[in-house]
Amino acid sequence: MHAGFCRTDLHVVDAELPGIKYPVVPGHEIVGRVDQVGSNVTTHRVGDRVGIPWLGYTCGVCRFCKEGMENLCDSPLFTGYTRDGGFATHTIADARYAFLLGEDGDDVSIAPLLCAGLIGWRSLVMAGNAKQLGIFGFGAAGHIVAQVARWQSRSVYAFTRSGDIAAQELALRLGAMWAGASDQLPDTPLDAAIIYAPAGELVPAALRAVRKGGKVVCAGIHMSDIPSFPYNLLWEERQLLSVANLTRQDGLDFLEIVPQAGIRVQATAFPLIEANEVLQKLRTGQILGAAVLKP
Repeated sequence: MHAGFCRTDLHVVDAELPGIKYPVVPGHEIVGRVDQVGSNVTTHRVGDRVGIPWLGYTCGVCRFCKEGMENLCDSPLFTGYTRDGGFATHTIADARYAFLLGEDGDDVSIAPLLCAGLIGWRSLVMAGNAKQLGIFGFGAAGHIVAQVARWQSRSVYAFTRSGDIAAQELALRLGAMWAGASDQLPDTPLDAAIIYAPAGELVPAALRAVRKGGKVVCAGIHMSDIPSFPYNLLWEERQLLSVANLTRQDGLDFLEIVPQAGIRVQATAFPLIEANEVLQKLRTGQILGAAVLKP
């Protein structure tokens, strides 16, 4: 079983999310083989390769589930947060939330697609038909979404931590039109911007970068407090949106376009025993692209 690292794993470990009951095993970008199936499972067989994402269970009966918004379910379970996840040798999953992956591609490259890719895809959809797209925080999600956006003929503008030359160079290699620090502005006003970094101060920065009528999409489950900012940054029908979780349809849609878009995940594999060290590297911005735990 392989499991990718996500910023949310840090939020779980650092007790930044509500209602965490410890001990809990983090990890929600899981690729593995089915070892056993329940007596009522007819969709999966032993040996199937599956992907297990962040959303691990929904009730199916609340208003949101019935209206096609299962990502907002009133009684959900989340992999690696409210149920044990993938930083282990085995895990238990609801078959309804285990995507059949087939045999194409390697586990290390696929694992980050299960959250960085899926949440990235949902946030890109929420950004609408923006042709000039800003990405704030060019890590696991950012470098995947940039490739999808380029495949869709959008222009990408990458915003990174000040001095993060490696991330800026990665963005340019992946086809970005511009890459710079988050306190800089490109010459072109953006149609939309997506924020992947959990830094509230990026919200006014992104609003400043988008044109009239533009959108700013906050894609993280947790963010530091957003500082006060003048109303004129929001005025002229700019929109500030958030992304919450994902739906199974998001997963099916995204996994279908991955081979079409030719997405190449930059991922580094680490042994399971180094999980804590890798979390610290993620915390201090030392991971370029994505990191994945291997058995």
